[in-house]
Amino acid sequence: MKTFPLRALRDLFLSACVLLAPGMALSQAKSPVKAIYLYQGSDREQRLIEGARKEGSVSIYTSLNPKDSMPIVEAFEKKYNIKVSMWRASGEKMTQRALTEARAGRFTPDVLESDGIEMEILAREKLLEEFSSPAFKEMPASAFPKHRLYVADRFNFFTIAYNTNLVKPEEVPNSYQDLLLPRWAGKIGIEAGDADWFAGLVKSMGEKDGMAFFRKLADSRPQIRTGHTLISELVAAGEIPIAAAVYNHAVERLAQKGAPIKWKALAPTMGRPGAIGVARNAPHPHAALLFADFMLSREGQELIKKRHRVPVSTKVGSELNDFPFQLIEPGLMLDESEKWEKLWSELFLKGQSVGKKAD
Repeated sequence: MKTFPLRALRDLFLSACVLLAPGMALSQAKSPVKAIYLYQGSDREQRLIEGARKEGSVSIYTSLNPKDSMPIVEAFEKKYNIKVSMWRASGEKMTQRALTEARAGRFTPDVLESDGIEMEILAREKLLEEFSSPAFKEMPASAFPKHRLYVADRFNFFTIAYNTNLVKPEEVPNSYQDLLLPRWAGKIGIEAGDADWFAGLVKSMGEKDGMAFFRKLADSRPQIRTGHTLISELVAAGEIPIAAAVYNHAVERLAQKGAPIKWKALAPTMGRPGAIGVARNAPHPHAALLFADFMLSREGQELIKKRHRVPVSTKVGSELNDFPFQLIEPGLMLDESEKWEKLWSELFLKGQSVGKKAD
């Protein structure tokens, strides 16, 4: 799955504002499905199941790769006997398709699922509607944006990764400052598009201290690569001894296969949410909400865990989320993309524009 650089996401949002301007009356009309999405009576589940079976199917647009999304789809179909039509693409393409269809007055997806920034664009363009779910009580407060038009269903955490054959136990960094030690000069891998990780960490550290840290990190001549999975594989192969920020679930998958690689969460650990939302103009609103319920339920979250991804539910234990963390706020990153990409480019890319990055 590929994701936009922050500036490109902001440009997509601005272009969408122009694109959808003629149809704003449509998007601002009273939602015909809000009563379904927010109903909390004792017969809620029965109503949803009966309504979903009458609707007969549910359409999902997602950027979650098929290896991880199909087990969830298949389990949902088996449990409820409701057909799932899934269209999977990069977050960029998914967002573009949903916006283009909405401009043409076509509303195909019932459920949309992607990275937080892309979901934020869809929320701002009024393609999503607020919903309630029994699973919400088992979600951390950080899983919800203030407007509550989507909710995190999985996390991507940025942790360090190191080759266990090349890095001695006593050398493993215990803090970000340890990455600045002379022994790591020229040996640290960094993903070329991680401007949002950079922005989140600087904000957490405080801008003065955060910028001072990253200037020193840039001075240590890190190895810049494109793709978190690629960097993890290079660490496992011994081509890069240590990486500053890769997804811990990708590292865990390699470790489970016997690769000499481990991850470690440093404080503050930054996370990027993947999120799910239900469409404001869903053709199958009962099925939409039923699928969202399933994705966020313990059953759905256990399936996410089984794929070595990071569950959001506080009731689904996983070492992949068993540490303090802070989520990168999608709306803030979308609004401030120009600032953070410029600084990132100056520090690590020799002034070149931040291109697309791959997981």
